[in-house]
Amino acid sequence: MIEPVFVDTNVLVYRHSALEPRKQVRADSWYKLLWELRVGRLSFQVLQETYSTLTRKLIPAVPDSDAQAIIRKLAAWNPVPVDFSTLERAWLLQARYSVSWWDALIVAAAQQAGCAILLTEDLQHGQLFDNVRVVNPFESPDRTPAQILELAGQ
Repeated sequence: MIEPVFVDTNVLVYRHSALEPRKQVRADSWYKLLWELRVGRLSFQVLQETYSTLTRKLIPAVPDSDAQAIIRKLAAWNPVPVDFSTLERAWLLQARYSVSWWDALIVAAAQQAGCAILLTEDLQHGQLFDNVRVVNPFESPDRTPAQILELAGQ
C-alpha cells in the first residue's frame, strides 16, 4: 500500500507557473500521479500559501477565480488543520532539527497526516524527520515520480 505523500506549496505553485518550464512539467507529473494514486496530502497552511502566491506573487498572477477553483479541487486531499497539537509538534521539530518555523510546521502537518514523504525543495533532499522523508521533486530528473516513490519504499 502506498502511504500518503505531503505536498508543499512550491510544488503546487510551479505547476501553475510557466516561469520555470522544467519545474512546471515535473510538478505536473507529481500532481497527476498523486491524484491517480489518491495519496496527495497537504495542510490548510499550504492551501493558504498557494492561493496567496498564485494570486499575488506570480507574474502574471492567476486570476482569483481560477486560484479559488484550484484550492477547491485540492481540498479533496484532506487538508490537515493547523491546531494546537500541530503547533506543539512543530516547536519540538524546530528545536530538534534547527529548521525554520514554517518548515517545522509543514513537517508537523506531514507527520500528523501520516505521510512517509514530504515533497518540497525547501528542505534537504533525503532528510529524515522521524518517519517523514524529504523528497525534492525536482531532483533525479532521469527518474519518474513513480520510480522515486518505488525507491522510497512506497
